[in-house]
Amino acid sequence: MLIAGTVDKPSPLVFHNRYTQQTALTTRTGVETYEDAVYYLPPDMVKHLPPVIKQLLTLRNPEAWPSPPIERLNNVFARTLNEAKQLNAETGWLVLSTCTLLTTNRPSAVGHLYRFATRADPGSVGTRRNLEDAITRAAVMREAALKSVIFVGVPRTISSLASLREAIEDDVYAALRKHVIRYARVKHVRRDAKPLNIEATIERGMALWKSIYEPHAVKLYNKLGDFHPDFIAFIIQAYGTILSPLPRGQLEQGNLTRALGSVVAVATLRAEGRVGPQLTSHVFGLLKARYEKDLNDEDKFLSSDEGAEWVIRRVDEIVDAVTADTQDGLARGKL
Repeated sequence: MLIAGTVDKPSPLVFHNRYTQQTALTTRTGVETYEDAVYYLPPDMVKHLPPVIKQLLTLRNPEAWPSPPIERLNNVFARTLNEAKQLNAETGWLVLSTCTLLTTNRPSAVGHLYRFATRADPGSVGTRRNLEDAITRAAVMREAALKSVIFVGVPRTISSLASLREAIEDDVYAALRKHVIRYARVKHVRRDAKPLNIEATIERGMALWKSIYEPHAVKLYNKLGDFHPDFIAFIIQAYGTILSPLPRGQLEQGNLTRALGSVVAVATLRAEGRVGPQLTSHVFGLLKARYEKDLNDEDKFLSSDEGAEWVIRRVDEIVDAVTADTQDGLARGKL
């Protein structure tokens, strides 16, 4: 546990354990560094797990699922991508594929998806089509994975983002955005909730909430607020910060439109399974994206009845392909 700088000055014996990572973090994210929050590591900081706990953590399948055979992945990717090209829905395909693999907890397959999407031969970096295309696809996949956190949580998102980062070539990564744009530039990175920033975030969140859930937006808002008074506030802030399109829309690298944001929701919830009411709500949300202004042709298709059906069926197809070994194992276990 980190102890804030308001504690008594530590003894000289532990002064070398002063926590200085904050400076590196704030510099990298483009937020101004501040000097009034110094952290110290306690002298008795835990460094090792007790053997019993360490052994316990190896039980009950702690690792992510391995990637399916590459040939099977390539086949399902090629089949679904070819169909997407015919429908002018390549970005939708990339988004739903990323979110499906992330949700099924196949992080290594997320990395392979990037290689498949950017190279003529996924196994050969020399066959990458072009740099700009790779940057665009990497940014879209990264944004889709980030938005997935709302529906499937942080752990799987971390694993898939890590696999994606490992797959992305250095020249592509160098061109990806490194600075924070969802928060205002403020002095205290841990106090970035300035009034204007909060108002803008909540405004975006409420606008997206209404767009997805009307005519039941108010009723659902009150219902979730009854579950826990902070729950609905968290959801609205998450919608405004993460799920909604980026503040400057298509001017920002990797921006996902309103329709593509709903593709994220439908893909993750469909792949997750057993969350029927939430999936139904977000399928409606995808269909309602057709009422947004200035839709491009892909968004018009994705938000159509045909497009929503296509998204669901392609998610099912990818889930079936990547979980086939798991399902076979489960079936054999029941015999």
